[in-house]
Amino acid sequence: MRNVRRLLHADVIASVCFVALAFLALFFFLDFVEELRKVGRGSYTLLDALVSCLLEVPGHLYELAPIAVLIGSIYALSRLAQSSEFTILRTSGLGPGRALLMLAQVGLAFTLITFLVGDVVAPITERQGAQLQATQAGGYGLGRGGAWLKERRQGEHGPISVSVNVAAATGDGQLHGIRIFEFDADGRLVTRIGAKTARIARDGHWTLLGVERIEWPRADAGTDASPGAASARVTPGAPASPPPPRVLRESLESLDWQTSLQAGVVAAAVMPEKTMSTLELFRYIGHLSRNEQAAQSHEIAFWRRALYPFACLVMVALALPFAYLHARAGGISLKVFGGIMLGIGFVLLNNVAAHLGLLRNWTPWIVASTPSLLFLGLSLVAFAWLVRFR
Repeated sequence: MRNVRRLLHADVIASVCFVALAFLALFFFLDFVEELRKVGRGSYTLLDALVSCLLEVPGHLYELAPIAVLIGSIYALSRLAQSSEFTILRTSGLGPGRALLMLAQVGLAFTLITFLVGDVVAPITERQGAQLQATQAGGYGLGRGGAWLKERRQGEHGPISVSVNVAAATGDGQLHGIRIFEFDADGRLVTRIGAKTARIARDGHWTLLGVERIEWPRADAGTDASPGAASARVTPGAPASPPPPRVLRESLESLDWQTSLQAGVVAAAVMPEKTMSTLELFRYIGHLSRNEQAAQSHEIAFWRRALYPFACLVMVALALPFAYLHARAGGISLKVFGGIMLGIGFVLLNNVAAHLGLLRNWTPWIVASTPSLLFLGLSLVAFAWLVRFR
């Protein structure tokens, strides 16, 4: 049985690697053709386009891994069935349960590889690619409203809520168009800081350049600001009430602003979600929840990142029934075509579930696991049919 395991594992692994390389070559070609349109704009060269496409390869490998496992497994099993090798293995005692266990071992290995690529390699290369694109394009695309960050901290007169808006960010880590709003516990605006540029130091403080700072002094709690009430309290001979505090406005060349918004949190808000690992997504979700910000999209991305590699196990189980179908002329081509259709259906279902979950505010882990569970149910039905009728 050890030789059978080696034969089955070697064929499946070789077929999956071949399919993965074919898909990666196709996607690399499409990306390169798309990047050629940017060559000549500014300092963007042909070498930059080539490097950008190469940096996207790990991300494509992560996304295509379950489909490659499905098509490669179907091809390997169909070829063994057409050459009667799988029939000989069946007559030698290879039942559906044992065959599924052998394929599950391969699927588990591909699951681990997919997780490492998607959680370690791909975020690094995607981050480098995003920085390259930002350097050539003049900054990250943050939309018309920019990126918003929030924090809560303790001030001199009680808790303070801080909202920070970043209009643009460049590839060298510099922020542009900074607006900082500080509110007291009653929701009143107490400080507004505007800065042209900012840099974030490792210890957490921001260095703001070209600063315009406006502060509204805290009014006396026992003083009624209503003009009518003030006039009602005025009595002859009584001292006049003090004038209301003036708004303080100052312009500074630079300002060191201490905050808990570290560089990792700012990068998570500025850069795409695919540049973050599972742990970084988890930390950023915690930051959003503590500051009462919407985290639905990041929660869905977190659960998709955590559960997506296990789709490789589902795909090898889904490929097993193809080995028991009768081989005909062109049988392998039809089975591979069926695998491609199943893979496309899995990708479409995955994307549709994510968008519907975001629109309908569904539970994130249910949204992320539904496509894999549906395909797992399909593979279990096919496996039960094998055990019952084959």
